[in-house]
Amino acid sequence: MAECKTCQATIERVDVKTGFVCNNRCRFCVQGNKRFEYGNKTTAEVEETLRQARTDADSIVFTGGEVTIREDFLHLVRYAKSLGFRTIQVQTNGRMLAYKKFCEQVIEAGANEFSPALHGHTPELHDFLTNGKGAFKQTVQAIINLKNLGQPVITNTVITRSNYRHLADIAKVFLSLHVDQFQFAFVHPTGTVEEYFVSVVPRMTLIAPHVHKALSVGARAGVVALTEAIPYCFMKGYERCVAEQYIPRTKIFDASFVLDDYTHFRLTEGKAHGPQCVECSWFDVCEGPWREYPAQYGWDEFVPRTDPCTIVNRLAGPESKAP
Repeated sequence: MAECKTCQATIERVDVKTGFVCNNRCRFCVQGNKRFEYGNKTTAEVEETLRQARTDADSIVFTGGEVTIREDFLHLVRYAKSLGFRTIQVQTNGRMLAYKKFCEQVIEAGANEFSPALHGHTPELHDFLTNGKGAFKQTVQAIINLKNLGQPVITNTVITRSNYRHLADIAKVFLSLHVDQFQFAFVHPTGTVEEYFVSVVPRMTLIAPHVHKALSVGARAGVVALTEAIPYCFMKGYERCVAEQYIPRTKIFDASFVLDDYTHFRLTEGKAHGPQCVECSWFDVCEGPWREYPAQYGWDEFVPRTDPCTIVNRLAGPESKAP
């Protein structure tokens, strides 16, 4: 593992974005129009990135765009394995993994952890949010295939104005699919969302009870369920479910730049605290919301907590991990 030059922290994982071409066009896509600006990196470019990344950590996440639609995807997974990456995670919309033969090939190549994204409990909702006809059916089939093949599946769902009322129903779908863990991530209001902010980004005061209900679905079934980018002032009683405490220190190889430490970025540039946050007993452990949220909606919703912040409340145990 390498040390982050910016903050002197140990890097635990590398995130390699192989490009931004995708077979979905999600209404909340944080990558925005990068598919048109950058397209995909060449095989040689990704191989060089993988060699650099291996000097930082032995855990890698392949991301995009949609990495599984690359013609050289299997080659890149094999190459990562040959470099000695211990954990090879694939973050994906799952559509290609609906084909069992392809799943088997990906696993044989060396991938050993999968993070498919499902954003609705019905085909109508998921396909609407992803702008992908038939996407729900394919993603669900992908999860079924992966679990039948004995693979760990950690799902991610982006919370939007369209789906927040159905989070508990989405959680029940995950239980029926026997996923190992699921996470609800509050939409990051950048990229595609910037143009349609109000129609995509819900108020946190509205989503909180639905988030709690969905997390309880997981808890009752003994399945780890987390949230991301929801401050502790909205998570009373569910502090153990805040994903930021489990996200490994990650170095991101993006389109034309490298982010040395994603945690450092979130704390210094990505998220923000309001003037009242310093009064909160959870201030020291809370990252705050994505800064674009209060820039649009203000800070009135964020009410400081006065109950003591204790380490017992915050830690869920080593089995929890963020995608």
